[in-house]
Amino acid sequence: MKQETSVVSASLNGVRNSPRKMRLIANLIRNQEIYRALDLLNYSSKKRVSFFFKKLLLSLLSNWKNKHNQFYSEKKEFLYIKEIRVNQGKTLKRLRPVPQGKGHRIRKRSSNITVFLDKKKET
Repeated sequence: MKQETSVVSASLNGVRNSPRKMRLIANLIRNQEIYRALDLLNYSSKKRVSFFFKKLLLSLLSNWKNKHNQFYSEKKEFLYIKEIRVNQGKTLKRLRPVPQGKGHRIRKRSSNITVFLDKKKET
């Protein structure tokens, strides 16, 4: 018999922000309940990156609804962010002119984000 898992994932690739800046917000919402994480992103974070995380969490809720054929009939407080991964994506390499005909390399980094949502066991 197949054992059905309740884990749902969503990912966002090629976000034009460095992974180091993205991890600051990822650490803020790691292991939080999904609706608490959305509140934290709405009210406590003034960083530009929080927009991408909000977008990803809303996509995650939609994926949960589609997988389980439910319109949030689960108790909201039992859905939590199981895991967040922020990895480095492609790096654009550019040259900036400096004196004496030389150039310095500028690295424009991007990030790949993956988030997993799970249901806590009721106690």
